Amino acid sequence: MILHNQSILTADPDMRKILKVAENIALSRASVLITGESGTGKELLARYIHSKSTRNQKRIVAINCAAVPEGLLESELFGHEKGSFTGAHQAKPGKFEIASGSTLLLDEMGELPLLLQAKLLRALQENEIERVGGREPIKVDVRIIATTNKDLKKLVQEGLFREDLYYRLHVIPIHIPPLRARPKDLILLAKNFIESACVVNGLPMKQLSQDALNHLLIPQWPGNVRELQNTLERAALLSPREILEIEDLNIEMESSSVAPFTPGMSLMDAEKFLIVKTLEYTAQNRTQAAKLLGISIRTLRNKLNEYRKDGDHEQSV
Repeated sequence: MILHNQSILTADPDMRKILKVAENIALSRASVLITGESGTGKELLARYIHSKSTRNQKRIVAINCAAVPEGLLESELFGHEKGSFTGAHQAKPGKFEIASGSTLLLDEMGELPLLLQAKLLRALQENEIERVGGREPIKVDVRIIATTNKDLKKLVQEGLFREDLYYRLHVIPIHIPPLRARPKDLILLAKNFIESACVVNGLPMKQLSQDALNHLLIPQWPGNVRELQNTLERAALLSPREILEIEDLNIEMESSSVAPFTPGMSLMDAEKFLIVKTLEYTAQNRTQAAKLLGISIRTLRNKLNEYRKDGDHEQSV
């Protein structure tokens, strides 16, 4: 699923039904919760909904709840007043204020800490926020679209996500199926990615052979559309042929400098090896890598920061 001339490019019947739902609810103010695996196009669908809404005169405002350090997330969402904490040399509006009159996209919603979940719930219920260090509430008019690759209902059961916030966000749920369940989209997108890669990089136009197209249907594509795009862009750039064959889809990239796994190596080195190889497998998609490793994206980021401080494997961090 990609954006093409302000429309979502898809050939899958289920995706077309999803787009119809998206268009029908675009004009409302109701919160939308978009779920699906990493790389399926959740953010793209959120932007599509915004583009079809009456709020499209203002740009959509997005924040990745997993990418912002927990200590700064409250300030990023709600803003802060001058002197409210060390380094707050001047007042700064948060994403809610910036998005007032528009749409606020809360990406990776499942990573939002419990304390901030309570403050977010109040903002949604009262249509007002308070800056960090502020004394007066500020009215906001924001349409919320949240995305997540996690099972929020399961997180509720585990006590990691507020049930009242879950139902506040779950007004209009939309689930995007994975790429492996959309073979028509896979072929359509593959051809489009090859063409786009050639145009953007000034290459002679290339095509996929029928064998190569058939081969694309075999992998499960854990990284979904994002992984498919990376694979085909790499093939278009590195293959000298105009008709890309199966072997062009499996071009080996330069191996990492991290030491291979060997019996007797330290637990720390084994962990590093596993993380680096998983990142290579997901084409450096940290969200997907964290999911495959069974850790949070914050934990993964902290591990990569440790490796960077040690001067290890700069390529993957």
